[in-house]
Amino acid sequence: MATPPNEWRAALEGRLPEMLADLERLVRCESPSADLTAVRRSAELIAEIGTGRLGSVPDRIEIDGCSHLRWRFGRGQNRIILLAHHDTVWPIGSLLTHPWSNETGVVRGPGTVDMKAGLVQAIHVLGVLIERGAPLDGVVLLVTGDEEIGSVTSRWLIEDEARGCEACFVLEGAGPRGSLKTGRKGTSLYRIEVTGRAAHAGAEPENGVNSSVELAHLILAVSTLGDPALGTSVTPTVAGAGTTTNTVPAAAFLDVDVRALTAVEQQRVDLAVRAITPTLPGSVLTVLGGINRPPMEVSSGAELFERAVRLGRRDGLGEFTQSSVGGASDGNFTAGIGVPTLDGFGAIGGGAHADNEHVLVTSLAPRSALLVALIRDLLDPTAPSGQSAPSAQSAQSAQSAQSAQSTLSTRSESPS
Repeated sequence: MATPPNEWRAALEGRLPEMLADLERLVRCESPSADLTAVRRSAELIAEIGTGRLGSVPDRIEIDGCSHLRWRFGRGQNRIILLAHHDTVWPIGSLLTHPWSNETGVVRGPGTVDMKAGLVQAIHVLGVLIERGAPLDGVVLLVTGDEEIGSVTSRWLIEDEARGCEACFVLEGAGPRGSLKTGRKGTSLYRIEVTGRAAHAGAEPENGVNSSVELAHLILAVSTLGDPALGTSVTPTVAGAGTTTNTVPAAAFLDVDVRALTAVEQQRVDLAVRAITPTLPGSVLTVLGGINRPPMEVSSGAELFERAVRLGRRDGLGEFTQSSVGGASDGNFTAGIGVPTLDGFGAIGGGAHADNEHVLVTSLAPRSALLVALIRDLLDPTAPSGQSAPSAQSAQSAQSAQSAQSTLSTRSESPS
């Protein structure tokens, strides 16, 4: 006799039409990070959807004009935090060139995989748990509005809500080949300003201090600070100098992106950037910025990943693998304060920030069911699985979405 399907997965598969309808509404509500009015409008829509699905109104938190939402369940100390964000990198009007579509099992549109699908999953995971009377005491869903621009207003909120939790699950899109993300590089962002001295480029260039020449030296110096063997990249990105073609430039700037797998490497680069000295006499370097997100080191999510693998096998949801990626997320903050963190629970898809951004519909239910299993296992390890043992057929079906990704696209990791 065939093993009955996992009841939680079946319940979530029954919700797929609602999940897709919610996702379409969110994608059609464009929410670029820098447009605070658009982000506020998006937060209002999420509050409406979430209130309907969860039966409770979220706390609306606005910091420096940026809109965040928080649902807390039960009483007492926070135990599990689910992290999502609703801002995107896509400007208003992107739907005109990248319209919403749902064809042949693939959903496309701005912000689908990064990360409105994951947000919808979080809402429906909690919704199905509430619907079936599962205890949620100590669970928090936090939805922020500025992740794509460094979480400047939400970092303290994330850390305050996560502090002391047993687990943080991040609903960013899945990693390569459907993997869960156990590691993320830390990010540091710098702007180095160059101050020189202006002079007429034709009449008396010798009286100037050329900031463009100093900038050239600076770019070369910065380029030597990475260590590929340790996974550390130090990349000069945006640069600028000068005002007119007949003036020795008095000012220049260089933006630098740093990625590191460990806090030790991140700190080494920070000290090295600040130690760079000018080459031209009379020029001055001023370093702005610094460490933004600490690394999410693999050790942070190791136990949670082992638990996910065990529960995935138990419930016939497939074999899950792990990956470390270069892009950062708000999970870096939670891992940085010592909270066990596992990322990449969102949909399988690809093309984050790119023209081919998409989500595989078949991945929504099994990945959501895994999150249900983890929440139940952490809150009540004696809770039944809803399935006596995973069948080979169900496991094969669950993995079909993961294998489909490699044939449809290569995961484009968010450069946040």
